[in-house]
Amino acid sequence: MAEDMKPHVAFLPSSGMGHIFPLFQLAKQLALHHGFRISFIVITTEASASQNHFQSSAALLPGLSIIDLPPADVSCIITDDMRLVTRLSVIVRESLKPVKSILLDLKPTSLIIDIFTTDAIDVCIELLIPVYSFFTASTVCLTFSLYLPTLDCEVEGEFVDLPAPVEIPGCQPLRTEDLIDQVKDRKNDEYKWFLFHVSRLPYTSGIFLNAWEDLDPERLTALNENPFFKSITTPPVFPVAPLIKDGEILTVKDAEILAWLDAQPCGSVLYVSLGSGGTLSSEQLIELAWGLEMSRQRFILVVCRPTDLSAYATFFNVGTNENDPSAYLPERFLERNRGVGLVAPTWAPQSAVLAHPSTGAFLSHCGWNSTLESLVHGKPMIAWPLYAEQRMNATMLVEEVRVAVKLGREEVIGREEIERVVRAVMEGEQGNAVRLRARELKESAQRASESSVGRVLDTWKSKN
Repeated sequence: MAEDMKPHVAFLPSSGMGHIFPLFQLAKQLALHHGFRISFIVITTEASASQNHFQSSAALLPGLSIIDLPPADVSCIITDDMRLVTRLSVIVRESLKPVKSILLDLKPTSLIIDIFTTDAIDVCIELLIPVYSFFTASTVCLTFSLYLPTLDCEVEGEFVDLPAPVEIPGCQPLRTEDLIDQVKDRKNDEYKWFLFHVSRLPYTSGIFLNAWEDLDPERLTALNENPFFKSITTPPVFPVAPLIKDGEILTVKDAEILAWLDAQPCGSVLYVSLGSGGTLSSEQLIELAWGLEMSRQRFILVVCRPTDLSAYATFFNVGTNENDPSAYLPERFLERNRGVGLVAPTWAPQSAVLAHPSTGAFLSHCGWNSTLESLVHGKPMIAWPLYAEQRMNATMLVEEVRVAVKLGREEVIGREEIERVVRAVMEGEQGNAVRLRARELKESAQRASESSVGRVLDTWKSKN
């Protein structure tokens, strides 16, 4: 088919690799397997090193063009006390100023945004371009987000002070301690920004969701059938999961990690990574290291330099935090654990590690992309949520999906608790139960991946 005859879809993710990669995976499938022409519009303001590397490799894919938005000068707008969503939203708003002229030039048949690029909706309405949202977080986060404007009208005071869990129609109650960070202080600009973005979801023509029916059937049924979600004019929800990162280009360091895994017994290694944007305090990292050592289990530990500022301190500089782990891990930790544990500064090829037969479980922050990678590869999890919606994800994975074990809720989780949970998952009956469930979900994910995007496209084309 001639290029100008192919359906042309534009994508517009916000900053941060956790938002860029899911949209890119969908874009890549449309381009490589379904004959679409893709324009992938990238916000370059305050781009991380990892984002720059992604852009250079993505530009080589056939049928897919990378469109860089010019960097915006936010130096007089961004302040040190801005929280994550506020800073992200300000960067997006400033960066999208030329997007109207870009869309006029591209003339796409539709635009796919994410939850933090909703400023583009107004432009698309003006240009008569159908706009869809790719909701990159979990189903539990989506149902809460759609319910939030109602909650905002009905509740006075802070949500965290409510005497009972939040009752989302058709869904499991949501404990106040599991609420996302962005709604825990309604006086802060971050709450106002988050409410602004989620309030605009009903203005889209549809919502793509990185989930599948067997993973969260109750909430998907509620989104499609519950009278509340119908009353707020929820757009059609298209489950397209599992879309995970694939085709990683392995570096020499990556190959060394996989070679180390090759030498370990099947299912014996605990993979420990708290996400590209997550960091621990100095005290907490020391406890984690001692807990791993005391457990006497094989492990791969991916570490970033600790910080006491915030749990998401590396969000905007992923890929730049090269460091020497011996400077902040316990003294002689590397020497004592040589052969048993492998420490990877900053980065590991996560999908390849999780796919490896020697990997037995994943100690994870429960970010949604990492969660899906773990489920697709059939690995149970130890849940260690840090920020954003990760606490609600962790509770769902432990109590509903039954594929994870959660650590304690202490401000600093002690080494004895870490040792206990690691042993339980890697050796005990609790570990056997979550391993069995993980294998079941792996099979379910494989069945879903064979049909989800194609089925969605049939529906999507008919609606357009």
